[in-house]
Amino acid sequence: MNVEVNYLAVSLAGLVSMPIGYIWYSPAFFAKPWMKYRGLKSSDLEGGSPLPYILTLLASLITAYVLAHVAVLSNSYFGHSFLQDTLSTAFWLWLGFTAARLLTHSLFDRDDWRLIAISLGYELVTIMAMGLIIGLMK
Repeated sequence: MNVEVNYLAVSLAGLVSMPIGYIWYSPAFFAKPWMKYRGLKSSDLEGGSPLPYILTLLASLITAYVLAHVAVLSNSYFGHSFLQDTLSTAFWLWLGFTAARLLTHSLFDRDDWRLIAISLGYELVTIMAMGLIIGLMK
């Protein structure tokens, strides 16, 4: 089976993580509790390296590509609308890989449950937005 991936959709889906992260971790939403539970001050975040942003973008592009690839396979099996199969695939990939792995590491790192919820929420919103973009651009 030849899996054809829409690279424009993958690019846009990968890029969407950046504005979502900017908003999610802004002072209007979760910046203050995230910094509190991480033990950080605003000054700790000033003048940082661009490397985390570059690597985050790269990781998001990889995630979007894998999501698009698996969504095509899912759609060929289930045969629902591509959007439905992509959103369903996004949710199950988040639950089985992102949420399960993040929870495991967070528990051993003894992270506060509120910090875990902030991180899991961001990841869910991000992958569902990726799924929406990829699903609509078939």
